[in-house]
Amino acid sequence: MTDTVVARRYANAIFALSRKEGDTTLVSHGECLAALGEMIAAAPGLDQTLRSPVIGVEEKKAVLGKLLDKLKADQVMRNFCFLLADKERLAFLREIADRYGKLLDDAQGVVRGTLTTAVKLSAAKQEKLKDALHKKSGADIRLTFKVDKSILGGMVLNMGDRVLDASLRAQLGILRETFKRGE
Repeated sequence: MTDTVVARRYANAIFALSRKEGDTTLVSHGECLAALGEMIAAAPGLDQTLRSPVIGVEEKKAVLGKLLDKLKADQVMRNFCFLLADKERLAFLREIADRYGKLLDDAQGVVRGTLTTAVKLSAAKQEKLKDALHKKSGADIRLTFKVDKSILGGMVLNMGDRVLDASLRAQLGILRETFKRGE
């Protein structure tokens, strides 16, 4: 997803405002934005409604108000979302939520990543890997586990802009290149 200037500005603004109110507000606003982003992603019709130039601002605010009621959003979050509607920036809501999540992770020292394996790992092995990564990095690690049989074995770890590919597929590729070069 592209990180547009508009999304960055709005996310930075609500983050700065939330930070002034304290850590609990910072987290609750993050949860609210994330939930809104998930709702919009799950319902394509909702996304089209919020983006549509044909539908009026007041109608969009009514829909948004109902969503915010379900999430039990505070007044600051309601005002922020209604401001987005007034400024016709609701199309950026998912990007704003993603950017806010990244800012929140940075503020809390959280590093998110994805660990891909060829087979499903047990919960005990998942915890063991998280603990090992936590000890190595010193950061709070939050991993998403995926299964991809095409890697054949081993694992691929994506954390931020770093990739550690310790898969059997990658090792076989290196071996193939070595044979091609005649080493």
